[in-house]
Amino acid sequence: MMENVLPQRKPTRLRDFDYSREGAYFITICTRDRMQVLSEIVNITSDGDKLTTSRRNLSMVGEGLAPPEFQIRLKPCGEIVKEQLHLITTRFTTVTVEDYVIMPDHIHAIIYLHGDVEAGGASPSPTLNDVVCAFKSLTSRICKQRLSVEKIFQRSYAEHVVRDKEDYETRRRYIYENPMRWYYKYIFKGE
Repeated sequence: MMENVLPQRKPTRLRDFDYSREGAYFITICTRDRMQVLSEIVNITSDGDKLTTSRRNLSMVGEGLAPPEFQIRLKPCGEIVKEQLHLITTRFTTVTVEDYVIMPDHIHAIIYLHGDVEAGGASPSPTLNDVVCAFKSLTSRICKQRLSVEKIFQRSYAEHVVRDKEDYETRRRYIYENPMRWYYKYIFKGE
């Protein structure tokens, strides 16, 4: 008998928690092998570019939330990710994407499930997993068709159940500051 040599994955979900329950969920989806195929982060105050994005809707500044001096420039896979994030509310009418950021090798988003609401769409009461799996599957299929990218995402995703308004604001701030942290960790140190 052959011994299983693959590492055992730890469960990433809360035991006995109903992931179709109304509420906000902070998710992180990483690219396969952390490939930097989604975007690039640019400090527009250092490279002379002008920021042209509208601040009309804070959730959609640039390609998600970002401090105004940091611009997220989407690559072709990132454009598809953005397109599919915006289509989540069309596919699942009881779901909204509150805030998001498309980083070079991962995505952070706060997804809000509105619970049992009579609505049409693919699933009136989807679970968080239904939403994330549909997003990843459709995004991957389109990236493969349009760009010949075989596998864009790693298996699974990380999630955090947002517990209250303070927790929500902490997650939102994390999303907002992520481009700045990325820039100073990976780009600025090399300048």
